[in-house]
Amino acid sequence: MRIAVVGAGFAGLSAAKVLRQSGFDVTVFEKAPDVGGVWSRTRRYPGLHTQNDKGTYHLSDLPMPAHYPQWPSGEQVQEYLESYVEKFGLATVLRLSTEVASAELVNDETGWLIASRPAGAQDPVTMERYDHLVVANGIFSEPLVPSFDGHADFAAAGGRVLAAGEFHDIEAARGRNVLVVGYGKSSCDVAIPLSDVAAQTHVVARELLWKMPRKLGGALNYKYLLLTRMGEALFRYLNLRGFERFLHGPGNGLRQRMVDSVGSVATRQLKLRELGLVPNGSFEDIARSTVSLATEGFFERVTDGRIAVHRDQVIKELLVDGGRPAARLADGTVLPADLVICGTGFRQHVPFLDDALHARLQDEAGNFMLYRQILPIGVPRLTFAGYNSSFFSPLGAEMAAVWTAAYLRGGIDLPAEGRMRDEVHTRLAWMTARTNGRHARGTNIIPFSMHNIDEVLNELGLNLGPLTRARQWLFPVDPRSYRGVTARMIRRTADGGAAGQVEPTRPARAAR
Repeated sequence: MRIAVVGAGFAGLSAAKVLRQSGFDVTVFEKAPDVGGVWSRTRRYPGLHTQNDKGTYHLSDLPMPAHYPQWPSGEQVQEYLESYVEKFGLATVLRLSTEVASAELVNDETGWLIASRPAGAQDPVTMERYDHLVVANGIFSEPLVPSFDGHADFAAAGGRVLAAGEFHDIEAARGRNVLVVGYGKSSCDVAIPLSDVAAQTHVVARELLWKMPRKLGGALNYKYLLLTRMGEALFRYLNLRGFERFLHGPGNGLRQRMVDSVGSVATRQLKLRELGLVPNGSFEDIARSTVSLATEGFFERVTDGRIAVHRDQVIKELLVDGGRPAARLADGTVLPADLVICGTGFRQHVPFLDDALHARLQDEAGNFMLYRQILPIGVPRLTFAGYNSSFFSPLGAEMAAVWTAAYLRGGIDLPAEGRMRDEVHTRLAWMTARTNGRHARGTNIIPFSMHNIDEVLNELGLNLGPLTRARQWLFPVDPRSYRGVTARMIRRTADGGAAGQVEPTRPARAAR
């Protein structure tokens, strides 16, 4: 079976590695000149670092280098992925600087016709047939930049509007007036180096998010709070199990006090009340759609005036004020703005699939209908990788690749299509209600990282033992605990069919 993987970030590379080890012929298409996805040098903005510490943010069979700092830089993460390519011999299957122009599902039996071309070019186009397609283009691949009124005059006066991922040269901001739009990770990250060189740095925040210090009280690493199963269990999941039933039942008062105490410490430590930056709502809202760490130095620079935050504001229009580019906020404030950098999210879209196929993948609200965040219901020969953004995105993507490999090897006993569809609808309705619709078209599963991994591995009969999972309640999850899962899957599915078989079109008997 020939498999095309589109994207060479964590998801695409781990999918390629797992599928090759499972005996499949794999080709990886990547339009950037290097591997890395959001960590590629073509997309890294100044100040980019991981939110996870290096001990929890890696793939199962390759830890981050020991000499890396606790929170690696974007450049270091990209170098780590380069080493992953080298360790597992993936260079021969990579097609870098190659864009997939279109992927057409010819029919259920024939598979896919993939049209590719050099990145940025229109011609020539190479046409190739593949039996299966893995979409690993990433849910953070297409920046969503607002369309501002007055942009034409603003640009004519020398003003520039960029997505954070398009801003690479810090010198372009030296001595300039800069507006950063947004209050998430990318906005706060990039504001730090900007404030070192810009004449003024203003952050325009439509809504303040709760921020978690890397070390609570200056001592306790946040990974012991949020990167454990206990931390995950503090937030109510769709289906409660085990000790979660106590936490969200008789023990709910205790659970609420634990969450509120973390919020109180974070508020005092970051001096949010003094700065007028206490978000609306409760600290439990930190898990509504994403958990954002406080960027080191951000609030200190707000305190000393190097960064100004305009809370509960949006840019009403761009304009020219006294011959210079500027922006007017909703409250009427006019700010000089030579450069506007937008950390305003991403569009969840698969650009190489046509509208008709997209309609088959999504519900009426545009949410991806993916069973286990992997399998589109009713669309054959197609799976997704990395459409399960979470605290443990690399590990989650890798375990999703194990699921895909088992599926293609005939090793999963799937429920009936109607039951899978009902389950996805129920999950999406719950996600929408829990996050006020801020779940990235159903692809952001924060904070329920381990719940997703458990569901994927339980379906394969490959989850870790109870003692290891019990340890994960108190200690941060170590991806190395999962390094033997791929080999176990290959052994269990050895009788499910050869790797060269045609993909199953109906549920196969599970390999037990």
